[in-house]
Amino acid sequence: MPLTQNEIRSLLSDIENEHVERTTSTDNTKKMSEAICSFANGIRNTNRPGYFIIGAQDDGKLDGQRFSDEQLRAYAGLRNSGTILPPPAMMVYKESFDDGEVAIIEVQPSEDTPCATKA
Repeated sequence: MPLTQNEIRSLLSDIENEHVERTTSTDNTKKMSEAICSFANGIRNTNRPGYFIIGAQDDGKLDGQRFSDEQLRAYAGLRNSGTILPPPAMMVYKESFDDGEVAIIEVQPSEDTPCATKA
């Protein structure tokens, strides 16, 4: 189930940690793939999902971006692109705020680890 706006704001106001990463880069698929693998590998075996938030600065402020359906499909396509093996359980969605949108890649811990990116 997607995060609520309040839950997203809470993640944005907190520091980055092993379950949350933020970026303003909309096309750094290498960084996205590496984060997806880390989340899928269940860092520290917490059984909690990881959230890669696109459209937010390191301090949690939104940078005013807007995301198209095409961009969201491209992020979701990372799962089946063949560069992340085994494919992780993940979902991609966006949320709109007054100061911009964020795209969120939510990754569930995988039972089939290790998840890795192909070079």
